[in-house]
Parts: sequence; C-alpha cells; structure tokens
Amino acid sequence: RSSYSCRYFVLPCCFFDFHGKYSRRQSKKTQYREYLDFVAQVGFVCGFHVEEDCLRIPSTKRVSLIGKNRTYPPAESALIDKQITQFINNRRTCAVFKCDRRVGFNHKDCCDGVCEEVGTELPEDKTETAGTTWMPGFQPREKVEQVRNCASLPREFVDDVVLNVANLLLNATPQKSYPDTQGENTSTWSQGESLSLKEVAEHLNKETLKRLKSEYGGLQTLLKNNHQVFEVLNGRVHIRDWRKEKPSSKTKPEAKRRLSAEAFKTRLCWFFIHHPDGCSLPSESCPYAHGTEELR
Repeated sequence: RSSYSCRYFVLPCCFFDFHGKYSRRQSKKTQYREYLDFVAQVGFVCGFHVEEDCLRIPSTKRVSLIGKNRTYPPAESALIDKQITQFINNRRTCAVFKCDRRVGFNHKDCCDGVCEEVGTELPEDKTETAGTTWMPGFQPREKVEQVRNCASLPREFVDDVVLNVANLLLNATPQKSYPDTQGENTSTWSQGESLSLKEVAEHLNKETLKRLKSEYGGLQTLLKNNHQVFEVLNGRVHIRDWRKEKPSSKTKPEAKRRLSAEAFKTRLCWFFIHHPDGCSLPSESCPYAHGTEELR
C-alpha cells in the first residue's frame, strides 16, 4: 500500500496473521505450506503477480515470495485499496469470532481462507477509509534501524573501558599466577581475579554506565564483544588465558591451513601491548600480531 511502484520480497518464517498468531484451516497441507499460500494470497489481494522462489540458505524456512508486477492499471489503485481495507477488516472479524468459541459460531469463509469474499463488513465507524490508515496501531520500522549492540560505540571509548576493566581484574587481590609453560621461560603470567558484572560496574564512572545503559546488554555485551581479552561465564568476568584455549577439532585441508596461517594476523595482540607480563603465548602461536611488523 506504500505506492503503485512498490515491489516486495518476503521470506515467511513465524506463523502470524495481521492480528495475532495464524490459525490453521486446512489439515491436508503442512502448516508451512498453508502459511506460504496465505502470504501469497495477501500479495494477490494487494494486486501483485506473486512469484515463488527457493533460496540457497541453510534453513528449513527458505521459500521466498516476490511481488514485482501489478495485476491492475494505476487508475484502479483506489478500488484495490478499498479491497485491501476490506480484506484486513474481514480477517480481524474472523479473528474475533475464532477467539470467542463459546457462541459456537461457524464462519465458513474464515475456515476456507477466502475471507475477502465475505459480504458482511464492519460497522461504518470501524471501517478504515481507503488510503488514510493502513491498520489501527500499525507502526512501521524506522528507515534506519539504530545499532545498539555496542558495535557502533567509538573505538576510543571501548578501548578505555576494556583497559579499565582489565586493570581492575589484574589489580584485584589475591592475584592468580600461572607458570609460563611455553619454551624455556620459567616466569609467571598473571591472569588476575574474576569479578561479577555487578562488581565491575560499581568501579566504572556514571558517565560510562549511562552510555552503556542505552545499548542492548550494556557492559556484558561490550565485554563479550572483546573476547580476545575477556571471558564472561555465569555472570563473572575473567581475563582470557589463551594457553587454555582448545584448538579447533576440525581438520582443515592443507591449502586452507596454509592460507589461514598467512592471513590470520590482522589485529594487534592486546596482551602484547597492555598486559604487564605481555602475551602468554609466543608470537608464532598467538593468533594476533605481536607488533605492527606482523600485521597482514
């Protein structure tokens, strides 16, 4: 209904109608096939030639429906808009009757899925005027969705929070030190203490917490995003010890192993730069670059 030149692509997934969950009406079809037919019917009522395609994606719900061309000339737009309004209103009427089963109402057209052919319309005060309102309470998405998973926060702000939290864990007492088992070096590498998310938050300033509060997941999401440095388990924050990370169980072909070995060092190692003991892994074993000369 946005415009005559509108085209659409839809990948049906969850079974919903205009006003709630979609109710099955034909036992001879699978629920998925019946729902696809319903979505195609909506496109047809809205005046589209509806095409069906199957996507190459790893999902059980991969049938898409496409509307590229109209079934009517532009001059008939007002008439089709009236038809759409009646279709929506009739499905609302059907939904109300289906919910109230005590009256024993048997709505034939509601059951066979051709609700647009129902002769009865809603009272005049309940009927929408064509072209004025799509549906009562309908709120489309904003054109630009705000990213709120901490990914859009300034890099300087994120780096500052990461450094503050890491120093908080390293300076907590008592510290945990582990022997450096890599090579001949017998020095110890400090992993610091683990603290709860609440304890970490209590040590951050109000401005930082206020900024994180507007993000989904807040502090926990930011720390999980920085998985090179932190590990968040059961609500507690730990500094990640890369010596304990298990190597991938999947065996890659020789060509892919060679390619990844040449290309994986695209970021600097945080521990090499900031940790008082440096990185717990030698340069050849660390997946991150120990210095700019190792960056690829």
